[in-house]
Order: sequence, then C-alpha cells, then structure tokens
Amino acid sequence: MSKNKVTREEALAFHLNPTPGKFEVTATVPMTTQRDLSLAYSPGVAVPCEEIAANPEVAYDYTTKGNLVAVISNGTAVLGLGNLGALASKPVMEGKSVLFKRFADVNSIDIELDTEDPDAIINAVKLMGPTFGGINLEDIKAPECFIIEQRLKEEMDIPVFHDDQHGTAVICAAGLINALHISGKKIEDVKIVLNGAGAAGIACIELLKSMGARHENCIVCDTKGVIYQGRTEGMNQWKSAHAVKTDLRTLEEAMNGADVFLGVSVKGAVTPDMVASMADNPVIFAMANPDPEITPEEAHEVRVDAIVATGRSDYPNQVNNVLGFPYLFRGALDINARAINDEMKIACAEALAELAREDVPDEVALAYGRNLSFGRDYIIPTPFDPRLIYRIPPAVAKAGMDTGAARRPIIDMDAYEVSLKGRMDPTASILRGIHARAKAAQARMIFAEGDDVRVLRAAVQYQRSGLGKALVVGREADVKEKLEAAGMGDAVRELEIVNAANTRHLETYKEFLYERLKRKGYDRHDIHRLAARDRHVFSALMLAHGHGDGLVTGATRKSAHVLELINHVFDADAKHGAAGITALLRNGKIVLIGDTLVHEWPEASDLADIAERGAGVARHLGLEPRVAFVSFSTFGYPRSERAEKMALAPKVLEDRGVDFEFEGEMTVDVALNPKSAEAYPFSRLSGPANILVVPARHSASISVKLMQEMGGATVIGPILTGVDQSIQICSTNMTETDILNMALLAACKVG
Repeated sequence: MSKNKVTREEALAFHLNPTPGKFEVTATVPMTTQRDLSLAYSPGVAVPCEEIAANPEVAYDYTTKGNLVAVISNGTAVLGLGNLGALASKPVMEGKSVLFKRFADVNSIDIELDTEDPDAIINAVKLMGPTFGGINLEDIKAPECFIIEQRLKEEMDIPVFHDDQHGTAVICAAGLINALHISGKKIEDVKIVLNGAGAAGIACIELLKSMGARHENCIVCDTKGVIYQGRTEGMNQWKSAHAVKTDLRTLEEAMNGADVFLGVSVKGAVTPDMVASMADNPVIFAMANPDPEITPEEAHEVRVDAIVATGRSDYPNQVNNVLGFPYLFRGALDINARAINDEMKIACAEALAELAREDVPDEVALAYGRNLSFGRDYIIPTPFDPRLIYRIPPAVAKAGMDTGAARRPIIDMDAYEVSLKGRMDPTASILRGIHARAKAAQARMIFAEGDDVRVLRAAVQYQRSGLGKALVVGREADVKEKLEAAGMGDAVRELEIVNAANTRHLETYKEFLYERLKRKGYDRHDIHRLAARDRHVFSALMLAHGHGDGLVTGATRKSAHVLELINHVFDADAKHGAAGITALLRNGKIVLIGDTLVHEWPEASDLADIAERGAGVARHLGLEPRVAFVSFSTFGYPRSERAEKMALAPKVLEDRGVDFEFEGEMTVDVALNPKSAEAYPFSRLSGPANILVVPARHSASISVKLMQEMGGATVIGPILTGVDQSIQICSTNMTETDILNMALLAACKVG
C-alpha cells in the first residue's frame, strides 16, 4: 500500500488558491440596509451587551461563544516537523479549524502564540477566555504541554483539551475496547506495553487506567527503556507516575507475553521477533506517523492472529483524531460545559466502539469501495461515517450532564439528535464517496487536451492521488514544456503520453470511423483528418477500442462543438437518449439540473427521458431522486402553451411506471421550499426536489450560471449520461480541480 503523493508545488498551490489560507469569516445575519447595520452594531448592539452584563450566561444566547473554539499553539511540536515556531505552525492550526467545521459544524479560530514560556501562554489563554466556548491546545511540546493544560483546566471555566494527548487516547481506547472484545479478553486482566512516554503516550495509558487497566499490568517504555520504580535517568513527574516495580529493562523484554502494544514512538521500534513473543491474539496499535513502529504486513507475517491498527489512512483500523475532537467539543459546547472530563472522554470512546460493532450503512461501504463489517480489520469507525455527528456528541453531552459539567443540560435528547443530523453537510460525503469509488475503480483515464496546463495538472493529480493511470493525449515535447513551466517537470515521467503519431492503432481507429461516417458525407481524407489531427475524436476512438476506461475532454473548446465531435464516434445525441445533468452544491444542499448539454428544445417524452437520466445520476451520488418539472407556472396557472409540455412530462413518467418521485409543472420555489409547497398538499413529492427538469437547454444554462456567479454554488458538470462509454465534457472556464472532479465522475461511471 502507498500513501498519496503530494508535491511541494501542489501543497503550496492548495493553500494559495483561491485566496490565501483555508477559511474565511462570513456573516450569519443580513448586512445590507442601514437598519441591519443599526441592529448589528450601534445602537442595537447595546441591548445584548446590557443583558450579558446583567447575566453572563446569556452570552451563549446572543454571541458566537457557545459554538466557537480557539485552536492554540506555539509551534514547538508541529506534526512530525518539530519546533518550527508559532508562525510556521499556522497552516496546521488553520487545518485544525477547518476540520472542526467540516466534521462537527464547530466554528474555530486559530491563534499562534509567539512564546515558549508556559506562564505566558497560560496568561494569554486565560485572558481570551470570555471569547470562546472551548480551548483546543495543539502541537505544544512535552512536558510544557502538561503544565499548560493542567493550569488552564484549573483556572478556566470552559473546556480545555490538548488534542495531541487526549484525542489519540480516546480513539486508541475505542479501538482497544473492540480489539479486546474480539480476542475475548478484559482490560483489567491484560498486560499492556506502551512505547513512547510523550504527551500522547502518557494520555493513552492514563485513560486506559481510568477505564480499568491495572497499574501493575501497564509497562511504559521510552528511549531509555522500561520506566521502573527507582529509575532516575530521563525521568519527570509524569513518567514517574507510571513507574512499576519490575525487573524488565528493555522494550523487547517487556513485549514477551504482552497482550497489547501501544506505540506512539518511531518507525521500526518493534521487530517481528517482539510480535512473535506476545500472547495469543495480540493487539498492536502502531501509531507512529507517518510510518508505524511495525507495519501490519510485518506483524501478520509472524502472527496471523494479531489485531493491528496504525495512524495511516491506507491501512485498516486507522487511529485518527478526527474521530474524536470535533464530536467531543460538539457535545461539550452544546451543554455549555465547564470542562471535558474523563467520563466524557470515556463516553466518546465507548460510543465509537459501539458504532463500529453495528451494521455499516451502504453509503459508507460505497464511499470506501468495500464492504465493512465489525472484525479484526474494522474495529474503529471510518472518519467519513455520517452517523458520527449524531451518535458521538449525545454520548459526550450525557456524560457531561451526569457528572455535573453541564451549565445547560439538554432536556430532549431525541430532538438534540435530530438537530445534529441537520448539521451534517451531505455534499461533503457525496464528494468523498465519489473519490473513494474512483480510487477503487483504478480507471485508465484519457485526458484529451494535453496542450492545456489545467488538464495536465488534473492528470498529474489524478495519478499521484492513486486514482488510476492518466493517459494524456498530446505531443510529448509540448507536454514536457508546459509541465516544466508549471513547476511539475518531474511528472512527465509518470504520465503516459499518447498521440496519433506514435500509436499503432491509428489504422484500426480510421477504419472504425469510416464505417460510422461513410454515409454521412465523409471520405477517407476527412476520416484521416478527424482521427489523426483532432484530439477529441482521437481520444474518443481510444475509448471506443478499450484503450482507456474513461474520457475527460472539453476544457479548451465549447461543449456543443466537443459533443458534436464525440458523436462521430459514439451515439451521444438526443435521439439516442443522452442528456446532460449538472450538479449544484450550495450550503449543504445538492440539486441536479437537466438538460444542460444535449437537448435544445425537448418535448414531453424527451423531458421524461431527462428525468430518468437525472434519477440515475442522483442514485449514483447516493441521493433518493425527487424530480420536479419546473416552469413559470404551477399546476396549470398561469396557463401557457409554452408550459404545457412541463405538465405532460409527468404523465409520460406515470405511463412508464418509474420507481422515483416526480411532480410538475411547478415554479422553482414550490419545488425547493417546503413553505411554498404547503399550498399544494396533493403534491406527490415527499420533500424538496433534488432534480429540476427545465424547459430548454438555454434556461438550464442560465439557471446554472446564475447560481454559480450570484449564489456561489459549486458546479459539477454537465455530467454526460446515457452514453455507452464513460465520457465527461468539461467547460472552458473549469479549474484543474473541476477537471479532476469530472475525471472522478468518469472513473465512477456516473451517468
């Protein structure tokens, strides 16, 4: 297994575009009129100020405090990079902030403190206390991190959580609960060996002891060997608390007969011989990053009965902090907690363990390209399981309420769970699912326009992300020159560059094309010109002959012209049932619009075809289709011959007996807004439509571009559907990321 390859150029470009950094602040209230400004600032703002002065608790009602976390670091222990200083740690802290938002809808601001003095950090954080509902300490080296966290927990009345310690500990505990369940062992009986007595290691062993592991059964090792009673070298008060009375002196000796190994140390710290000496059904959590203490392959070579977890995403059982900290804070913030205590951490671990033992939803299996079921290779939930947001925070909140940490207990837990489901952004899981399915497909993707740097960047990213083989159509010298100018000259060796001048298949392609076009006015000279000189046609011929699995084209030419060229090779027109479906993603919602590519002026039967194509795309994206035929009229009013076909199309679907919801004709607000839909209780739609079929291609184009430019929607498509092969046609204004997304759709055969 291999990690995704990320170059320095790609990483820097990601952080640079479209604006520097990874997030921005947006207003949640209208700020357009003078009255809005008067309410948001002076004089209206004085009223909540007076209320908070009289009762500080209402700050949680009138400000962002209750959903705002500070991610604080001084940069002394940045990832695996060491002491880079406060400023250089900022990209990591910004990343942490966006993870809070992405996974638990927690607002977060990163704060980098330019000092290594623990007292200065403590004072700074304390002074910021009124602003935040919680403090997440990050990448602060040991032992200072212990001092800082302990003091802040004692002196502040909001949760203070050092994720490097407790985040790893919580996920480790969740995995261990299930690993011991599978192996038939109890935590109070097992011998546990920990290698790595830093912040994360100490937190892991402390949490396990609070869950029932016995002190005398826990052997902690550092670079000097076993931490035993009487040892003086390299000791401090935090290590001393875990010293045991033992004759063991080395990690190798400690591993003999151990049931559990926990590693937060360095690559290669554990040898196969050490694993071989462990007890039956050994549990090995090799969590060193980026390379584990021992790989799963090495461990299983000597012990097939081992249950192995790592910190890596390319192995089963990833111990990933993102499973913990967003949901711990979500639950803590929602009860206005004074702290995140051990009981809340244990509740989080137990809820994660329980979730992994349940049946995995189809959407998760689809996203990961394989079936997941509880067992030795699945003891920890996956980070993109949509159930996490509404299963973990309630468990944390309940533990906080039971232990007196809550200022505002939740009265209706069922309603709370429903509200959490509403925080989940379905578009993120859809995109993740497409990416995972594409990675599983390993499609040979043909990128037709190797003369465009955006296409080349997308092709390189496709291959380096482990999605499959990128086949670039173009001249090798031209491709090399453009890649070098883009700072990616080394990538030319990775791509397979194809053109008509060096393929042995050209005569076969030409014969195939001649048979298709000879009765359409094309002679042999025309055929040669199309096959040998037009990259769109040549690429389509490659696909038609199985010399690739998918095709992405259209970034340099108008889509209508490209579609015309594709039709020389494939039946991708209206009379053969093709259609273009565009996905709009905005504020956690996804709506498909069709036809945005093929049908110029569809009739009722064509509209029904488009609806069926849209339903197929929706299901590929994990959505249950609900189709609305939209117009300027709703159920016959105002009456217009132009709108008549929108009322007839549903009748066509009725006659076909389709297996999805549909209704029309109706205006867009009735289709999408539940309040507007209430005026039509007879509607067959059970909820807002997610597929809008519009009267003509020009209205589809206007709708999409208006939403993109004025509404800020993310646009994916148009997705070409109803064609025998997997072809996606880009727009000329697409970025390299957009082009890559189209390649993902082609790889997944969406359409």
